[in-house]
Amino acid sequence: MGIKNCKMKSKLNKTIDFDIESKDGKKYLKNCIIDNENIREYSKNEIKNKTINGDSFSALKKIKDKFVDLMIVDPPYNLSKDYHGFKFGGKDDLSYELYTKSWIEAVLPLLKEDASIYVCCDWKSSLIIGTVLSKYFNIQNRITWQREKGRGAKSNWKNGMEDIWFATVSNKYTFNLDKVKVRRKVIAPYRKEGMPKDWIETEEGNFRDTCPSNFWDDISIPYWSMPENTAHPTQKPEKLIAKLILASSNENDFIFDPFLGSGTTSVVAKKLNRNYCGIEQNPTYCAWTESRLEKANKDKTIQGFFDNIFWERNTLAIQSKFKKFVSP
Repeated sequence: MGIKNCKMKSKLNKTIDFDIESKDGKKYLKNCIIDNENIREYSKNEIKNKTINGDSFSALKKIKDKFVDLMIVDPPYNLSKDYHGFKFGGKDDLSYELYTKSWIEAVLPLLKEDASIYVCCDWKSSLIIGTVLSKYFNIQNRITWQREKGRGAKSNWKNGMEDIWFATVSNKYTFNLDKVKVRRKVIAPYRKEGMPKDWIETEEGNFRDTCPSNFWDDISIPYWSMPENTAHPTQKPEKLIAKLILASSNENDFIFDPFLGSGTTSVVAKKLNRNYCGIEQNPTYCAWTESRLEKANKDKTIQGFFDNIFWERNTLAIQSKFKKFVSP
């Protein structure tokens, strides 16, 4: 189904929202693998660095190799939502539990013995997803991240948080702590013999590279002036996915996303020199993904990640100056 976008956009509006019937839509969809009943099997090399347009459950059955190092899953939350013509209906708890089991059992054969999996969810679906995941994987942690968007509810607390379950196939897995540290301002840092201890003193303030916790308050939701922004209703920020990829994979590893959406997992994997593949049923979202992947050939920047370190929100002006501050 096409997306009709007749309104004129500001030149500052970088939102990717072209229609599948447009010139760009047709151009970028040609880069995708279009799954169909005539395709019986996919090899690792056939789908490496590709976007598959098709039903996730159908396509997953055709992938036989156990090659995935890291899987990032952003399944439909248990809400009734229209994804530009592709609708997901909210279910009762038992039905959503069965749905969760079905996609977990579909992705399991792809995962290597030392693979990790991250699953995104809201507070409600988290209760079900965490329970089901624990029957198939070793649960390592639950990340909660601050999602500041929306006007709130009239008869309930505004939902400003989401969860990400971190699980592994076995107790042998990759976790690169030093790759995901956050540079934070420190107000009353400790000195030893008059010199900064484990922090840096600059004209813009004092900073420490801190170990990440399982609560993330440094994530900005994409908005209209950001190059990564699309019209997808539940798009995840590149910075959020970058943390998962850097922590739980290494360069040239294979990252897989069975519910690709507008392509953030593939785009970030490419920017961080990983191999990738994703499945998405909406052809428009697949075309948006390919458009973003093309831009990633030249632009490797990830908002909030600069000089191999993650930064707090609202520090863009400081980031570019920081090297100058700390240079001898």
